[in-house]
Amino acid sequence: MYYSDELIEEVRMKNDIVDVVSSYVKLQKKGSNYFGLCPFHNEKSPSFSVTPNKQMYYCFGCGQGGNVYTFVMKYENYSFTEAVKELASRAGVHLAETDYSPEEKKRADLKSRILEINKETATYYYHMLKSEKGTKAYEYLKSRQLTDETITKFGLGYATNYKDDLYLYLKKKGYDDDTLKESGLFNFSERGVYDKFADRVMFPIMDVNNRVIGFGGRVMGDGQPKYLNSPETMLFDKSRNLYGLNIARRSRKSHLLICEGYMDVISLHQAGFTNAIASLGTAYTQKQATLIKRYTDDVYLTYDSDGAGIKAALRAIPISKSVGLSTKIVNMNPYKDPDAFIKALGADEYEKRIENARNSFLFEIDKMKEEMDLSDPEVKSRFYSNIAKKLLEFRDELERNVYIDAVCEEYLIPKDSLIRTVSTMSLTVGDEDVWVGVKPKEEIKKPKDDGVRAALKTMLTWLIEEPEVYDKVKNIISEKDFVLPLYSTVATMLFEQLREGTLNPAKIINYFEDGDEQSEVASLFNTPVREELSLAEREKTLNDTLITVKKNSIDYRSRNVNDISLLQDIIKEQNEISKIRVILSK
Repeated sequence: MYYSDELIEEVRMKNDIVDVVSSYVKLQKKGSNYFGLCPFHNEKSPSFSVTPNKQMYYCFGCGQGGNVYTFVMKYENYSFTEAVKELASRAGVHLAETDYSPEEKKRADLKSRILEINKETATYYYHMLKSEKGTKAYEYLKSRQLTDETITKFGLGYATNYKDDLYLYLKKKGYDDDTLKESGLFNFSERGVYDKFADRVMFPIMDVNNRVIGFGGRVMGDGQPKYLNSPETMLFDKSRNLYGLNIARRSRKSHLLICEGYMDVISLHQAGFTNAIASLGTAYTQKQATLIKRYTDDVYLTYDSDGAGIKAALRAIPISKSVGLSTKIVNMNPYKDPDAFIKALGADEYEKRIENARNSFLFEIDKMKEEMDLSDPEVKSRFYSNIAKKLLEFRDELERNVYIDAVCEEYLIPKDSLIRTVSTMSLTVGDEDVWVGVKPKEEIKKPKDDGVRAALKTMLTWLIEEPEVYDKVKNIISEKDFVLPLYSTVATMLFEQLREGTLNPAKIINYFEDGDEQSEVASLFNTPVREELSLAEREKTLNDTLITVKKNSIDYRSRNVNDISLLQDIIKEQNEISKIRVILSK
């Protein structure tokens, strides 16, 4: 469905950004703005700002920013349409639909049709499992000790070994080949159309809103690959979805259990651990960790106990840390995975393993130790140095000291010696070398703005925060002086609003669809202009900014001019630069 610009703006205006954000983030008022801990990255000092008069948020740590729509979309993993519905419901606004543009209608229709196809397919696979054709698959699931209730709960099914059964079924439902190609369910070739998942037990994959977005399939027999997932489609991105999260997010447990496979999740749920989830046939990603962070601060990695599982856990730990998740490791030994463990020892013993889960930092040290021969003094010295270097991952001194105590007690390291080593290393090792694994966004050094970009940002922020300045500068600069692509688009819309007296920076963000662009636009409106400067200092800053913007504009146009009369105009403007002088009122 499509909504008019007027309706979208009405919904936005009736949802005050402070009210909306404060329902997710604890905010504290400081001056005219509100601050809190950023929900999109891990931080200990609040750098997340919400500005009522701009109706915008911006994090000075990770650079995420936007209006009330972008906040709800990012926090809830919603599409724009879903965010509009959510906020309209919150504000009591009736959503009257209007017509799509041809391109928008085509894309929305295609997405809707694929969702329908996935739902039909999941139902079809489920019925095939319960039919005579699915006897082998059903017996397989029963051999894995799954109850009929569990099979129904997860919508498990069977793709028959008749390679075009599903295709013919969906064709009879009226779906065309172009749409079926986009679904990712089939292989189209000169020899015909084949079900990609033929002769597999099927696991429907649902998003957090319980919509079927893809499938996983386990082969019957010795075929390869053993497990197969849907390809990337307009609905399915395996790097940002998690199997079982649609159920686990409603669990009363305060933590989530992260597994490697579908059967691990299903077995744990059947045993009462309804907070189990799994990545989708791919390595654990930062997008998945960010999604998890919306529902909990604590995760337990319950990966396979073999070498591959240990390596996966070691890769997952820094990813979880990077978004602020506290992580522990559940020991599955002597069994390979949670499914085998539950079948052998039961839920009570698994609960004990959760209670005794290993702190992720100490787990990393354990694995480091296992690879070293500590009977060799040189190797032992290197082991201690590696521990000291890892301790530098903790930026907070108090937290670091807690881990120093724990490491010294467990590994019998002289505490004074380790503290000295850590202190020495902190002075000689730069931040870029210290961090091991994935850096949180606030630690990634962003390239500094050059003078021109800084001036353009400062000018845009100034016009937003003090629109009365527009009357003083409108004869000196215009939107044409903002020559960088994104800046030019933003300046054009902003200057139009200023001329019409309808300043609305949050509305400008709605023009941009890409999330990175929305954050960058928000940064253009949130460049610090120091309020504590004296009037004379503020005037100097403003005039220096105007001169920089104007000089850059003239330089750019002079390099691209082909007309002699235009060149004469540029030369005249160049001569006028020295006369720029704006006086601010007291």
